[in-house]
Amino acid sequence: MTARPRPRPRLRVLTAVAAVCAATATAPLLTGCGEAREPRAAAAPTAGASSPHRSPPASRAPQRLTEDQAERKALIGAAKVPWDKAAGTAVAGVGKGRLAGTELEWARSTVGSPSAGPRTPEWVTAVAAEDGTVHTVRVDAVSGRVTESRVDPGQDRDDKRELSGRLRAATVTPQRAAGTATGRKKGTVTAVGLDDARWSVDVVTTNDWNKTTYDIDARTGKVVREHVDRD
Repeated sequence: MTARPRPRPRLRVLTAVAAVCAATATAPLLTGCGEAREPRAAAAPTAGASSPHRSPPASRAPQRLTEDQAERKALIGAAKVPWDKAAGTAVAGVGKGRLAGTELEWARSTVGSPSAGPRTPEWVTAVAAEDGTVHTVRVDAVSGRVTESRVDPGQDRDDKRELSGRLRAATVTPQRAAGTATGRKKGTVTAVGLDDARWSVDVVTTNDWNKTTYDIDARTGKVVREHVDRD
């Protein structure tokens, strides 16, 4: 690149000092003569020197997910039907049925079978009949259709009576329990189930894919336990 010609210093009208400066015209310019020195060109910054303009901070590396977190992310991302809609579909297929529990899982037919194609999410729902007999109802979490409904084998009279009694005593609905949980932490409900006298609700937060389990008293609606699974 061709260097630019350096500008000549501006002439100034001097007073008595000008005569002294004229006598030494061939000598180097002195600051005492009133002549301003030509400003030096700024030196080029050396390598590694700090610049007054900071570079924007480097973006953070994406969070590395654990195996369980990655599984939750994939499962929730594939599901289109929310828990309450799937539960309503399941309960409607059992006469005088009541929801005992539901959980989002991968459909068995698409797990571990490459020939089955992509995995499909489903809601596995336990619906109790009026006498406490449990029906397992599987609802496709993409289409919302029932893919299976059957009576669980091996249920005795005492088990049915106990479950029926717990459901009658639960004055808090599963919908209200889920609302209490998501009111504490915004996220996606992946499981709701009656455990003794408590509703257990799993909420997955989609910013970190952790799962928080809330135990909610089935009579008072109060949160009695909160546990975060960060694995």
